[in-house]
Amino acid sequence: MAGLLAEYEAIVGPDVIDQLRQLARILDGMNVVHVNSTKEGGGVAEILHRLIPLKKELGINAKWEVITGNKEFYQCTKLMHNALQGNRADISEEMLRNYEETVKENYEGLQRHLEDADIVIIHDPQPAALIASCPVRKGKWIWRCHIDVSHPYRQVWKYLRYFVSQYDASIWSLSEFAQPLPHPLYLIAPSIDPLSKKNIDVSSDDLEKVCMKYGLDPARPIITQVSRFDRFKDPVGVIHSYRLAKEFHPIQLVLAGGGASDDPEGEEVLAQVRFAADGDPDIHVLMLPSDDHLTINALQRVSDIVLQKSTREGFGLTVTEAMWKGKPVIGGDTGGIRLQVINHHTGFLVNTPEGAALRIRYLLKRREKLQKMGEKAHRFVLENFLITRHLREYLTLMVAVMFKRQDRIETQ
Repeated sequence: MAGLLAEYEAIVGPDVIDQLRQLARILDGMNVVHVNSTKEGGGVAEILHRLIPLKKELGINAKWEVITGNKEFYQCTKLMHNALQGNRADISEEMLRNYEETVKENYEGLQRHLEDADIVIIHDPQPAALIASCPVRKGKWIWRCHIDVSHPYRQVWKYLRYFVSQYDASIWSLSEFAQPLPHPLYLIAPSIDPLSKKNIDVSSDDLEKVCMKYGLDPARPIITQVSRFDRFKDPVGVIHSYRLAKEFHPIQLVLAGGGASDDPEGEEVLAQVRFAADGDPDIHVLMLPSDDHLTINALQRVSDIVLQKSTREGFGLTVTEAMWKGKPVIGGDTGGIRLQVINHHTGFLVNTPEGAALRIRYLLKRREKLQKMGEKAHRFVLENFLITRHLREYLTLMVAVMFKRQDRIETQ
């Protein structure tokens, strides 16, 4: 990945890259380990795929480890995920024992990496209990929460809080997600990589090929939602919105997504979506491989409007991706979508299928407004949600955690 930072410089400018290098000098040679539960599928994995090489280029010994588990483990952690987002989830003692034993088994395989690390960053609930297996720690441990925990189911949060409170710090995407804890809390919004296959420019020939492959008619408006098949993404509600809007416009709907190895509910939700589509030839339900980034990129680019009608959303990187491509986004009025979709400027926030349908109709009738919203959306992402900003904030946090007792830190 030599020279990767130089490629970003062409997008964000030399001052941004110089600042990254200055911060990284203080951390030169440090061992940093990130741990999550999947290499593919979902925004966390996408971010880490590029964040790790960038840290390495800056002289940090960064590693990425993934924990694994059995079916019962992933069922338990999915219940935890849903409970943190507000659903009542009564998790049995047997499931919790399996969760703790599985995490402990993973720790035994990761022990050398974790004990030698200067900084350990644990992502989300799945590996949160790792800290309990490491009572004597050389480095600083940080818990990174990517989930909307603004109104958690208290019984489950109380259980997880026992582990999370043992960390030296925690990171949250938005201030309203954060819960009281006995350590410093930091806010870092997620980001997209403008150089990834999911976000680079795509030729008109490749766009045409994707339309042909999936039977899309570029002469008629295309409305797209890209996301895992998850209840909180409300894909069935998106189909309802499409049907309401189609009474006034000859639109097509694309529901494109895939699964994640740590999400056992995906197949069930996908079946519900296909049932709701009911054979409509203008509803294209696409189950794509998690690494089919160019297809996702092309689908977003051929779309007139992108939806992300989530009812709960930690951040919503698919929103960021669509905005980067100059598309207005109609998104659920929740979580991190609110941080990106500035109502009436970069898109619209909605609470119901009827509201989404109304905004689809509004934008398709006002093409000039649609285009201006898309231009604002692209500029907003450029200024706020690219991975260089994300990396800068990670480096700043690492400096703060490692040198918190120093009154002055020199970056030159």
